[in-house]
Amino acid sequence: MVMAQAGPVPFVVKDCALLTIATGKRAQNLKELREQLVSIHLGCVYYHFWGGLLHPRFEAREYNNDFATWANRSIHDKTLAERLSVVDPTAFGSLGDLRQEVIEVIEERLDEREVLAWAQPDQQFEFIRSQIVVFQTGQQLILPEDLASRISQLSLGSLFYHFIDARGRNDSRKDDFSSWLASFGEAYAVMTELLGSVEPYFTSLSELRNELADRFQECLCEVTCE
Repeated sequence: MVMAQAGPVPFVVKDCALLTIATGKRAQNLKELREQLVSIHLGCVYYHFWGGLLHPRFEAREYNNDFATWANRSIHDKTLAERLSVVDPTAFGSLGDLRQEVIEVIEERLDEREVLAWAQPDQQFEFIRSQIVVFQTGQQLILPEDLASRISQLSLGSLFYHFIDARGRNDSRKDDFSSWLASFGEAYAVMTELLGSVEPYFTSLSELRNELADRFQECLCEVTCE
């Protein structure tokens, strides 16, 4: 008896939230920040780079990570803030590598400065640790066309989990959408390639969702019109 070959499995849509955990670790100057970073839980590095996307602040973000924001606002070191702001967490293979890059940027600045700037007591850098909590949504996508038509309706938590968190969670360093599309063969290779070129860090989740929706529709049209 010949068994029928199973097709691609449905895409199970999940949602997530970032729980914040106080560590009690603080820094009032750049040297203390560097010393804390050496041994701080990597969940803190994750939160201070990515937490602002799921926990938006009331004011517009001038910088994309909390280290750069603190350098600018609390110790008034705009040079350091600019250097930290261009550190892209997606360019590093692990949170440990990302932490090391931040440490090296700080050490370089410490070597340049003759006077150590101190933050006011109420403006110390407070290390916050994050823990991701994943929820089942009960939603499934059967075909790539379903993803193209429903991507704009996904929650921001779902987008964060499947497109951003997945890159650090999967051994392939790919987002969940790309991994799923690959199961449909070469027909969606262009779409997968375009997804890989989308920069998720220097934008908001809402803007990212709109960009993905546009790219899905564009690529799907190319596939179905061939």
